[in-house]
Amino acid sequence: MSKALRGEVWDVEFKPAVGAEIQKIRPAVVMNVPEVGRLPLSIVVPVTEWKPAFAQFSWFVPLPPATENGLAKESGADAFQVKSVSEHRLVRKLGQITAVQVEQVAAAIALCVGY
Repeated sequence: MSKALRGEVWDVEFKPAVGAEIQKIRPAVVMNVPEVGRLPLSIVVPVTEWKPAFAQFSWFVPLPPATENGLAKESGADAFQVKSVSEHRLVRKLGQITAVQVEQVAAAIALCVGY
């Protein structure tokens, strides 16, 4: 398996999940920089179907469907559910978000951790 890169969108297997954690196979944006970390892990932000109510939450980043990102419907990256996952959970690469969207997701993660 090739190493997932920052800004790529991958289908990720999130099962098993506990409580309100994101579940099942769903898209996620890879956010770690390649220079950080020594374990075969990727830091990802799960992507979910966009709902108008998400617009009021600063930790959600809208991701419209595009050929480049591989998303089929209006979606949003939920930075509050950022997590580190084994690279074995990465099922298949869907595409890549834009550099601006990567920065927006990174800013949303920073907001969630109080940076």
